[in-house]
Amino acid sequence: MDSATGNPNNYTLQKIQSSPAVADPPPPSSTNHILSFPSRPALRITTEFDSESANFFHKVSCKFLDSLAKLKLSFHNNSKGDISEPQISFVSKHLSLHYDLEDHSALVKSSVDVGPRFKLTGAHDVKAQQGEVTMVANIADPGYALQLSTPLPSAGLPKATFRFPLGEVSLQEKEEEQQEEEQVKIKNSLLVSGILKGQFLKGVCTAHYKDDELKLRYRYKDDEMSFLPILSLPSNDLSFAFKRRFGLSDKLSYWYNCDSNYWSAVYKHTYGEDFKLKAGYDSEVRLGWASLWVGDEGGKAKTAPMKMKVQFMLQVPQDDIKSSVLMFRIKKRWDI
Repeated sequence: MDSATGNPNNYTLQKIQSSPAVADPPPPSSTNHILSFPSRPALRITTEFDSESANFFHKVSCKFLDSLAKLKLSFHNNSKGDISEPQISFVSKHLSLHYDLEDHSALVKSSVDVGPRFKLTGAHDVKAQQGEVTMVANIADPGYALQLSTPLPSAGLPKATFRFPLGEVSLQEKEEEQQEEEQVKIKNSLLVSGILKGQFLKGVCTAHYKDDELKLRYRYKDDEMSFLPILSLPSNDLSFAFKRRFGLSDKLSYWYNCDSNYWSAVYKHTYGEDFKLKAGYDSEVRLGWASLWVGDEGGKAKTAPMKMKVQFMLQVPQDDIKSSVLMFRIKKRWDI
């Protein structure tokens, strides 16, 4: 009851005005959703043609399960319509299966993260009954890791690779045949390979040791020039590469082998991001060539204009100019 007027109706009116408004029920939908079908996955078709081999390469793929997996079909065909190398692939984050329809062979690959620092990967060829298992353990940050890999069926100790910020070292057991007193004996030996790199005189020096050969590389690079000499020991083979940039669109590359006196040169000019003109000469095969790229040379077709990449190449042999050849490659993608 209101204390000023004593009228009980004033209390009822104030209560009604302070109460939240009740929304009207929505109008009935004009569409009656009785059945709901999942949307069809988008298809991606890519076709490539190489005039040198006169063969087509086709790839059809689609993603499903909210892009968690991909199904892909690929095959080649020639001008007569003959199909070769058909393959069906199923690819996901942790499992992939590649099946060859001609060879009736399957390659299975898997990858599993075991905790935050361990990763286990495996590959198995069902027909050949061969595979490989690899374990990678991140020991410490940054850049320290230990990798153990062994073939299946196992033939000995696993290959061990230790990675660190300045390179890596690998140890692998190998069986070697040795002739002793008219008998062939198999002995196990330990192979060592590795890479070591570091900063030296404003550049990067790299030493790569493998198969009893040591390659020493030094690379200096700035905004306009890069220089890369390579020395192989114990053969003492020496070669070097030189690159010079003239502005943002022009670059000259030169490579020379001091042991064989072979050399090659390439000049590149770009027109924006989608056009590239290259011309060069290779003294080893005595061949001059020029090519025009429409679309990013190293990119994918989906980033090119009209999702199509085209390359025209002219090859001119030095000893027989009349046998010059004009070749082209086309890669086109359709999204359905």
